[in-house]
Amino acid sequence: MELFLKFPKILAFFLIALLSAQLIAKEYTYSKMGPPRKLTPQQAEVAEANYKKYCVLCHGEDRQGHVNDHAPSLRSKSLFESGIPHAVLRPLSYGREGTPMAGYLDEVGGPLTLEETWNLTYWLFEKSGAERVRLSTNPVIGDVTKGELVYQKECATCHGKNGEGVTAPALGNQSALAHNTDEVIRYAIRHGRQGTPMKAYAEILTEQEIDNVTAFLRSKASGWEMKKTVLRRLPTPDEYVVNPDGPHPNFKLQEDLYVSAEDLNTALQAKSKIVLLDTRVPSVWQTAHIEGSIPLPYYADLDETVKDLPKDVQIVAYCSCPRAAADHVVRQLRNRGFDNTAVLYEGIFGWMNLGYPVSRREAVE
Repeated sequence: MELFLKFPKILAFFLIALLSAQLIAKEYTYSKMGPPRKLTPQQAEVAEANYKKYCVLCHGEDRQGHVNDHAPSLRSKSLFESGIPHAVLRPLSYGREGTPMAGYLDEVGGPLTLEETWNLTYWLFEKSGAERVRLSTNPVIGDVTKGELVYQKECATCHGKNGEGVTAPALGNQSALAHNTDEVIRYAIRHGRQGTPMKAYAEILTEQEIDNVTAFLRSKASGWEMKKTVLRRLPTPDEYVVNPDGPHPNFKLQEDLYVSAEDLNTALQAKSKIVLLDTRVPSVWQTAHIEGSIPLPYYADLDETVKDLPKDVQIVAYCSCPRAAADHVVRQLRNRGFDNTAVLYEGIFGWMNLGYPVSRREAVE
């Protein structure tokens, strides 16, 4: 009799628990969306060729990521479930300011047309085998202060104390926060990135803690000033040699290849005769480069380009990887008889962090 009298209370408790579980499951059960569009065989062939030409150096032959400069994996299903098209298209087109990821859209000085950037995005999606999920565009509400505490405990080791990126992508990045909605960020935290060290936190953090971290990351975009990118004039062949009347530098190269930022700066201060090659995508050369450098992107057709380069002048190449793209270009130059070549060991980020100057030329008509 006593158990019978208690049964309504037990049943009510069970129903409330079941309803609560259903509400939680419903909140995070994402409806599926169809693919954005299907590439034709010809479009897929061109997109694959563009990937091999422009992306393999850092993201890897198999899109595995972290080949150079901690470039993220481009085969993670959770990325393409939640990030197609814009979360992938925007950084491909306009780059990630403050990272080596440059903009590849021709409007900002890159090598790809708008159609080619779209098709490369769709090709990556098709290769991932992912199904798109429908995400809300509503803001995620959380406690920013508590979110920072969780971030410093769980995320800072890989993503950096200030979101600068250590062994994982920079999260305190203005362009990244501009391109991704709150729900895209929360989805990445909950589901992780398959095939990478980024684990799923759905079973590690509470939903409120995940919301708090999402809100904290979003807060890093507040009040940041977006800088306008302006196309700048490219040098002509008669401007390739810095200090054409100066002496030749006498570098002592590490491993018969690398020159230090200190030695290069000393040579430039001494007005030495040098050719500086910026091997990054030209869109980032336009933003900041070592004064006097010329853009020679790592994917360029060297047989066409090198005809204007002198073989009797010291050539120093640099990138931001910090060396992968410059190494790639210099190896090709040496195969073509340019023996007087070197690579800036620290790359341009190291150059700037050491306090050496860069040029941000004014736009010209």
